[in-house]
Amino acid sequence: MQASSRRHYRFRKATNVFMLSLSGLAAVIATIALFSVLAYLVVKGAGSLNLAVFTEGPVPQGSPGGGLRNGIVGTLILLGLASSIGVPLGILGGVYQLENDSKLAHTIKFFTDVLNSIPSIVIGLFAYVIVVLPTARMNPGHAFSAFAGGIALGILMIPTVMRTSEEILRLVPIALRDASLALGATRWRTMWSVTLPAAREGIITGVMLGMARIAGETAPLLFTAFGNLNFSALLDQPIDALPLNIYNYATSPYDNLHHLALAGAIILISIILILSLVARFVLRSKLRHIASS
Repeated sequence: MQASSRRHYRFRKATNVFMLSLSGLAAVIATIALFSVLAYLVVKGAGSLNLAVFTEGPVPQGSPGGGLRNGIVGTLILLGLASSIGVPLGILGGVYQLENDSKLAHTIKFFTDVLNSIPSIVIGLFAYVIVVLPTARMNPGHAFSAFAGGIALGILMIPTVMRTSEEILRLVPIALRDASLALGATRWRTMWSVTLPAAREGIITGVMLGMARIAGETAPLLFTAFGNLNFSALLDQPIDALPLNIYNYATSPYDNLHHLALAGAIILISIILILSLVARFVLRSKLRHIASS
């Protein structure tokens, strides 16, 4: 009996070591692939970063010089528009899913997960149909716009913010809500004054993750924002964006545009990296606060 137990223990231990080694190998391969991409961009594109990239606009193809000013400003505007749509809807959706256990809440949660896995180009087509085409019919010549691009990116942002908000709100100790309700506060006042402030850092994390999710999207912008060679910050006009710059310049036959595409990729990755680092820092601080309480 003891011999059989020892053999079983050795088998389980060997299996555990094998699976851990396999998991470690997969992690190493994934990390090598990631750092290979980053190393390629830094080696090839670092020399293309200069002041002109941030201060100058595009030039005619084949001409030397040019920069990514339009794309950088356009990306920030689109992120702001998308956040104004995705943040309130995502947070309110997370609150509803937390406070309700009805069939409708479960249905919304299911379709949120589905929406989170839908290809972004489908969202772009949806925004094209509901925003760009009606605008073109009512006001010819003003079909594509920053507003349409913001709607498309905002829809992509909603699932991430909603699911993150719901999970973070569930981490808030139930005792806080019970104490507020026991003192006579209504459910909405408890949520507004107690639960949401307690989960503020985690919700900010969800917002940062949502912004990082949409910052590099190109497909939806091809059908909505469309791009603009001229500098524009108007919401009813086509607007440029870094993902569009990278896509257009990388497929160009001119070397100077290839360098600009590499510089744009580094800038875009830096924006996403900063958002991700901020999100992880805020989340870590929130989890430590909850653990200590």
